[in-house]
Amino acid sequence: MDIRLGIIGFGGMGKHHAKHAPKGGVKVEAACDILPERVEEAKQEGIKGYHSVQELLADPEVNTVILTVPNHLHKEMAIKAAAAGKHVITEKPAALSVAELDEMEEACKKAGVCFTAHQNRRWDKDMLTIKHAYDHGTLGKIFTIESKLHSGNGYMHEWHLYKKYGGGMMYDWGVHLIDQILFMMPDAKIKSLYADVKNVLHEEVDDYFKIIMKLDNGVTVHIELSTYILKYQPRWLAGGDKGTMIVENLGGGKGAIYRTGKMLEKLPPQITETEAGPTRQFAPVPPGGIVEEALPKIESDVLEFYRNFKDVINGQGELLVKIPTVRRVLTVMEAVMRSAKTGEAIFLE
Repeated sequence: MDIRLGIIGFGGMGKHHAKHAPKGGVKVEAACDILPERVEEAKQEGIKGYHSVQELLADPEVNTVILTVPNHLHKEMAIKAAAAGKHVITEKPAALSVAELDEMEEACKKAGVCFTAHQNRRWDKDMLTIKHAYDHGTLGKIFTIESKLHSGNGYMHEWHLYKKYGGGMMYDWGVHLIDQILFMMPDAKIKSLYADVKNVLHEEVDDYFKIIMKLDNGVTVHIELSTYILKYQPRWLAGGDKGTMIVENLGGGKGAIYRTGKMLEKLPPQITETEAGPTRQFAPVPPGGIVEEALPKIESDVLEFYRNFKDVINGQGELLVKIPTVRRVLTVMEAVMRSAKTGEAIFLE
């Protein structure tokens, strides 16, 4: 059975799927949108265009829908699609709460249709570079991982500006950043979580957050996002007892692994005079004391998401993005908001 996709919401992400899903073996059958101009755009792309969800769900040629509508509509659209016998893929966040997700999952189970979320950033090479180091012990025992995403663009846009639509950065990129950490270390439990969420430029929705998670594998995770930090820091830092890895950019490929050279290991402790006064521990490292290695080459193809979904609906595999992992991300997000509101750590898992 082929995936014959109906796209509900033909905005930016709807058009993204219309362009890329066929590369993954998906037939894009139809799209719907409340804006007439977007319906016409779909038709110009050779896709059937509908003005309502009801029309699209009534199309017998559509067997799967992807929800690319504002976040607050995901639950309603998923339940309607399941009732119409369509398999359901939802953009992230799959829902605005764990309770909503549970309703959506129950509706899909009752209808006997497949249900997953498009957590596409599990295929990001920058994150997979850090995951490779964790999985292969490249840095020895990792004790800290920092995931930072900064932008100087400042203000958000469209419906992301409004709380009632599920706007804000936590529901936008926060889902991805948390999901990447849980995907990277799936067996690690979260012992405690502390979070700070701010409104720097926006009164109604968050545009900054910092999350600190202590895991039972000994790793402390720092996640930070800001739409208004004007000098970007490295996308990732991972520190282990055998080295440090820096991934500079979103998308990966830029950065290095740093290790202690033999010269540094043999140096006797000595006090060094610096601009800030005498120091022993934080004296500048002499030339050759730190050696640099190239990052590993990582291969990844996000089109695997579509190919996997096709295999699943044909009974030939398991979902790569399972709903329990989506639920866990939402559970962490709810804990983040509780911690930010109370100013206290949350003891989670």
